[in-house]
Amino acid sequence: MFDSSEHIKFVISLFAIVNPIGAIPIYISLTDGYRPEDRARIVRITPIAVVGILLTTLVSGELILRFFGISVDSFRVGGGILLLLMATSMLQAKTSRAAHTSDEAEETSDRETIAIVPLAIPLLSGPGAISTVIVYAYKAKSLSAYLITSAGILLIGLAIYLSLLAAPYITKKLGKTGINIITRIMGLILTAIAVEFITSGLKNIFQNLP
Repeated sequence: MFDSSEHIKFVISLFAIVNPIGAIPIYISLTDGYRPEDRARIVRITPIAVVGILLTTLVSGELILRFFGISVDSFRVGGGILLLLMATSMLQAKTSRAAHTSDEAEETSDRETIAIVPLAIPLLSGPGAISTVIVYAYKAKSLSAYLITSAGILLIGLAIYLSLLAAPYITKKLGKTGINIITRIMGLILTAIAVEFITSGLKNIFQNLP
């Protein structure tokens, strides 16, 4: 049963994975020297792209698992391991992803393109977020559950929009140290979620063994 506590857990876990505040330094770096109108377009396009990717995943995620013959418990374990690796990186405040995405951005002359790649994917709606949506989509058996889960994704999109919109103000107030602290807190939350994914998946797998 996909009750209210599951919806709350889904929104919290997805927020921790997407980590809109942690993406602010990368957004600032990628848009350095851009005109205000260019930044405004990127701020609008990025959350729309993220919501579109995650909603598509919500609708088609279970079909993808069936197509490849993957059980949801196996996917839950794999997704949990992936989330744990992401959480470890966040706890250590790694900057390699930012450097990587900066390299990708330099390869394109179209400034609006960075709203899709690398900001929307793989930075915000990367494998971790997609894995989480697929796992929770499996639990959403009713139309109302799908609608509420979709509302949660829209809420994440709003959080991304507000974070990018307030990026200059947040960066000025929090500074690099403050953003790193928030990223580590998100990493700690994500670690707990990843462990729950893995243990839940392994428990079901071992119970179903002949």
